[in-house]
Parts: sequence; C-alpha cells; structure tokens
Amino acid sequence: MTPAGASRKWLGKTAARGVAKGRVRPTTALQLSTNGHGPSIDRRAAERAARELLIALGADVTSESLRDTPRRMAAAYAELLTPEPFNATTFPNDGDYDELVVVRDIAFHSLCEHHLLPFTGIAHVGYIPGERIAGLSKLARVVDHYARGLQVQERLTTQIAGWFERELAPKGVGVVLEAEHMCMSLRGATKPDTRTVTSALHGLVRDDPRTREEFLMLAGRRTHG
Repeated sequence: MTPAGASRKWLGKTAARGVAKGRVRPTTALQLSTNGHGPSIDRRAAERAARELLIALGADVTSESLRDTPRRMAAAYAELLTPEPFNATTFPNDGDYDELVVVRDIAFHSLCEHHLLPFTGIAHVGYIPGERIAGLSKLARVVDHYARGLQVQERLTTQIAGWFERELAPKGVGVVLEAEHMCMSLRGATKPDTRTVTSALHGLVRDDPRTREEFLMLAGRRTHG
C-alpha cells in the first residue's frame, strides 16, 4: 500500500467505486446484539429504586406531577442503557480500495458510569480497508451500539476501534471522540462548554506519520510540528 497523503481524495465516489460497478456483493452480516454489551434491566426493581431515590431527595411521590415519575425514570434509563441490535453487513473489497474511509461528526450520547449523568458529543471514525469493507451507515451504528451503556469516554473510544479491528481486519483504524460531560459542566468543576477529546489509533493510522496526519486532519484534529 502506498502511504496515505494529504492530497488523497477522501471517501465519496472513489470508496464506492467497486459497489457502483456491481462487483461487490454482501456475504457477511454480523449480528450485534445486547448479549455481552448491555445490562439485563429489571424494570420493576428500577422503578422501585427510583421511587426510593425521589423520596430520599425529599420529593412527594404521591403528588399528581410526580406519581408516575419512577416509571418514567426506569423507562428512560432502560432506553439509554440498551443497545439496539443490528446486522453489521460487510462486503468484499473487490475494488482493492486502500485509502482512508472516514465518517465525521457522528452524534452520540452516553451515560457516565461515575455519576449517571450524560455526556454527549461527536465521533469521527475511519479505517483503511483490508479484504472487507463495511456499509457506511454501520460506522455510525457501531458508535451508537457501544455508547448505549454506563461508560467512560476512554473505554468507549477503544471499544469502537476494537470492533473494527476484530470484524474487518483493516490495515488501519482511527477513532476520535469529542464530548461534553454533564458531570463536569453541571457539578464539581462546573465548567460548561468544555470538551474532552479521546483517540484510538491502530495499524497504519498510528504507525505511518502521513496517514496519521491525514486522518487527524479529516477528523478536525490537525497535528503540528
């Protein structure tokens, strides 16, 4: 493979050339399920616990406005913590595409496992295909899948990169996450609008300086020096 340079075309028509010509046929659909990735949620127990928490916080759970709040709290957390399964279809890389494929600005939200407050932001995900490529929408679905849980941003970043390493065996992977954490914006340091940036780089995206520079530039994290 020729090292990636800043002048290369990013994504778009070139990446899809093999698909457009009808040479690429789906042969593998990897089912991402909640098994092993999401908790088994006891809705009734969660509702009871929510009610007790509200009482401990001095709330009148018998009032009309709060009477149904424990059920709504349990339902909301169940939704936030349950990954949605999907078929992560991959295709043979019949076009021998060996440049970066990058999807930017993937919005995500997750729950900080230290305070159960949300952190929200955007993910930039890219890889250099080996023998297989993934449907572009699946890059976003993988981000969402791992974000649906009690998380820390560092682990979320490595989990996303790890999925691509395992399932696609690419020549390189890059993941950058930028997020605002409510546990820092609303409490403690109380610094709103601050963003935490984490990255996970593997293969050529880590080891080849020009490829790394190109990926970080496309992710909006240009390096210097």
